[in-house]
Amino acid sequence: MRFADTDPLDRNRFPIDEWALVETEFGLDDMGRTETLFAVGNGYLGLRGNIEEGRDGHLHGTFVNGFHETWPIRHAEEAFGFARVGQTIVNAPDAKVIRLYVDDEPLVITIAELIDYERRLDFRQGALSRAIVWRTPSGKHVRITSRRMVSFTDRHLAVLDYEVEMLDADAAVTISSQILNRQDGRDEYRGGVQEAPSAFDPRKAEMFADRVLQPRVQRHEGGRYMLGYQCTNSGMTIAVGVEHAIATENDFTESGSVGDDLAKHIYRVRAEQGKPIRVTKFISYHTARKVPARELVDRCDRTLDRGAEQGVAELFEHQRAWLDDFWERSDVAIDGESEVQQAVRWNLFQLAQATARTDGDGVAAKGVSGSGYGGHYFWDTEIYVMPFLSFTAPIVARNVLRFRQRMLDNARARALELNQRGALFPWRTINGLESSAYYAAGTAQYHIDADIAFALCQYVAATGDTDFLGRGAIDILVETARMWEDLGFWRSGGTVDDVFHIHGVTGPDEYTTVVNDNLYTNVMARANLASAASAVDSLQLRDPVGYAKLVARLGVTAGEVAEWRRAAAHMHIPFDEQLGVHPQDSAFLEKELWDLENTPESSRPLLLHYHPLVIYRFQVLKQADVVLALYLQGDRFSAEQKLADFEYYDPLTTGDSTLSAVVQSIIAAEVGYHDLAVRYFRSALYVDLADLHHNAADGVHVASTGGVWGALVMGFGGFRDHGGRFTFDPRLPDGWSRLEFRITLRGTRLRVTLEPDAIAFHVEEGEFAEVAVRGEKVLIRAGADVSVPLDGHGPRLTGAPRMKDVTGSRRSDGTLLTASIPTLSLDLDSDETAIPVD
Repeated sequence: MRFADTDPLDRNRFPIDEWALVETEFGLDDMGRTETLFAVGNGYLGLRGNIEEGRDGHLHGTFVNGFHETWPIRHAEEAFGFARVGQTIVNAPDAKVIRLYVDDEPLVITIAELIDYERRLDFRQGALSRAIVWRTPSGKHVRITSRRMVSFTDRHLAVLDYEVEMLDADAAVTISSQILNRQDGRDEYRGGVQEAPSAFDPRKAEMFADRVLQPRVQRHEGGRYMLGYQCTNSGMTIAVGVEHAIATENDFTESGSVGDDLAKHIYRVRAEQGKPIRVTKFISYHTARKVPARELVDRCDRTLDRGAEQGVAELFEHQRAWLDDFWERSDVAIDGESEVQQAVRWNLFQLAQATARTDGDGVAAKGVSGSGYGGHYFWDTEIYVMPFLSFTAPIVARNVLRFRQRMLDNARARALELNQRGALFPWRTINGLESSAYYAAGTAQYHIDADIAFALCQYVAATGDTDFLGRGAIDILVETARMWEDLGFWRSGGTVDDVFHIHGVTGPDEYTTVVNDNLYTNVMARANLASAASAVDSLQLRDPVGYAKLVARLGVTAGEVAEWRRAAAHMHIPFDEQLGVHPQDSAFLEKELWDLENTPESSRPLLLHYHPLVIYRFQVLKQADVVLALYLQGDRFSAEQKLADFEYYDPLTTGDSTLSAVVQSIIAAEVGYHDLAVRYFRSALYVDLADLHHNAADGVHVASTGGVWGALVMGFGGFRDHGGRFTFDPRLPDGWSRLEFRITLRGTRLRVTLEPDAIAFHVEEGEFAEVAVRGEKVLIRAGADVSVPLDGHGPRLTGAPRMKDVTGSRRSDGTLLTASIPTLSLDLDSDETAIPVD
């Protein structure tokens, strides 16, 4: 686990500002990271934090949610049911580019002499700004300021302001504003250079070898340019349009040209000292699955007309107003912790940028900030992002669930292909089809069904939106329950009651695959089956007409509902009496322990240094598995079981997945490891800001940002929503004087203030809410604040669970648990031979 015990950021370069991420010195060595950190987006459209001048960069990126190309997956060895079609997000034509020449000298940031430099991502303005002073090779001083934003109020619109001012001399200034279609974001100045192949890393997106975007439209009228394309294989279409405006007292001329892959509008200015030149670009992107590119161009025209009519000032006012509302619903404040506060708000702002205007699309693992994981949607959304949305932005949550609902037909077809009834949602996808070529750690993660059902039930409980179920979302519960009931099987004998088992699946921990009775899967499937039965019964009582439609639509019978309930009641939940823990799966405890404490950092993450078969033979976890079940279904485990399970599995968990630290933080706080909980929280907090996993360049880890909110609200705030009951059992960290957050419960927004000796509730919007604090019911009404005294913050355990506490124990068969590391090294000296030759 990569801990960030001290402030991991260089505060000379990144000074603390609780409402902005600020950079005061340009960095060449970590451009990939800062391109991600300073990206702007709205959930539909994302612009990476590339410098406007656009010559140098780690990955020039403009991404549109769901806009992808398909390609045939070629398996080395084929088998029935393998995923056939890969899907990868397309790096869209780049409209950010503005080339600047002063006396025909180009501004190249990476080599320019910069007298002043500041870049600022403002969390309240929702804009990225930059201000620099450049001393040209001839000694002239030029101030360049820029501002860009992707609109939260108009999902298809972005704005870029670019201003140039000569400070101490006149000069000939040329500004070339461009739309550039790159192939996979490659720098066109190195387009003919054969790049060295990179090391294997499954977290990165595939690179296209052939042309992806086929030109369909090129248009130029005055300062407006349009380019339209169609993807070669997927058939998806895209149009990008730009409208230019200039404001200056200087004399200037303008010209333009447009081609298949490049549109340029050029201003040639006789720039006088002290007379600024301001160029504004209104930018619009539209995409579609079947609509011709020429129609998308018409849509871009309308978006640009609307943006130009409103004007830059009004658009930024709307952006600020939208974010004012967002922070009123979503802010988490930590008194006296400015460094942490800045990082928390950066993470929360990334949630807005990844989700706000998805408007019926999914939330990709990287949002719209990068190409990592190919732009795919995973179960991460339902478990890590949806809680934030359900309790702060229910409209967005509903839209994300509607996206899964539209995927249901494909999920039914996939289940049938795998010889199952019901529906099986894809582990990774963009278009609804399974895109994971490695079934053991992909398709076998059947828990995706239960994760989606969990998110749906959580949303309904949080909002009271039962109408959503009645309008068709209940189909998700029905079809996933059918899949579990069909996948599982019954075993009985002797004095043992009938038991329901689930075999041949992979849990969240991808270092252990295709196992029997994975605890997480069984626990979540149990909840899925029970909630489906309850939802059908409730619909029958509440809405007989809706129930009749459900029966007609899906053929639901009382008998099968009873079978779901029976399977849930008799689900096998493995438990080892000898060790006093829940085995991760039926065979997990039989394996040797991997000694993580003595595994060098140079051999981590394990997936990049060891063959999967080596990893599979050990008790070692990529991410929290049993511990995640303790969190999501915490009302089904005792406090003693949670502590024992956490102490067993925590030393075995590598944290190689960014999904892990937040869950470990939440349970560590609950069971009493408060210092460890804070360490895990800080590691999640700085996953991208400090690039702790060395892949922030590929985009924001959106699930981790959602988990940061969860660690604050569910972990330290102690909030739970099991069975639709809202409860608090706080765990405020030592040294924190005050934690404040908002949650919306069935239309009532509460401000929750946690201090060492009390938790207080205030209704900010709505009428009332009912919660429980450590078992005592609390009714909060508008205008009547409630404060509940607290006697401490749970048990206090020092240190952290260690491998030595696990080793030396005995399995139920009497054998000893021992720990080791695979010892054969592939790092041989140059004068050594791997295999002796006779």
